[in-house]
Amino acid sequence: MIRIGRWAVVLFAGLGSVPAFAHVTANPDQGAADAFLMTSFTVPHGCGGSSTVAVRIKIPDGVSSVKPQMKPGWKVDIKMRKLAQPIKGENGAMLTETVDEVDWTGGPLPDSMYDSFGFVMKMPAGAGRTIYFPTVQECEKGANHWINIPAAGQPWHDVRDPAPFVKLTAPH
Repeated sequence: MIRIGRWAVVLFAGLGSVPAFAHVTANPDQGAADAFLMTSFTVPHGCGGSSTVAVRIKIPDGVSSVKPQMKPGWKVDIKMRKLAQPIKGENGAMLTETVDEVDWTGGPLPDSMYDSFGFVMKMPAGAGRTIYFPTVQECEKGANHWINIPAAGQPWHDVRDPAPFVKLTAPH
């Protein structure tokens, strides 16, 4: 007779609700539209056994006031882009550029471990939309390009190498 402890029954019963960790994902993956959100993008593995040495995240249009997390052992590079139209910043100043991409390089992050790369950012208006953050994970050998965005009505998990996302909810 096989005995299974109470904790094992709870663990196995909950497995159906655990998200897939094969892809880069945002946590939390929901945030109020037109409000600040602190989230992190989890890199769950390397590239075919090779350690991760760079994570590059493209910031979508409409997202502003991006501040990346500093991580010991990693260098952070913030790339900017000019805005077509200036926008009013949080301090009232007119902004003519915004963060285009954040690159973390260093580590290395072994294939057998995971880590999260965080941001604080102002989400755009428009509750009910999903915002995608194309991400490139570079490894000592190879890379993973988490850049594909689902077509309208297509489930995220059906996309090969899907970009992580944040769903915009109604403002609080």
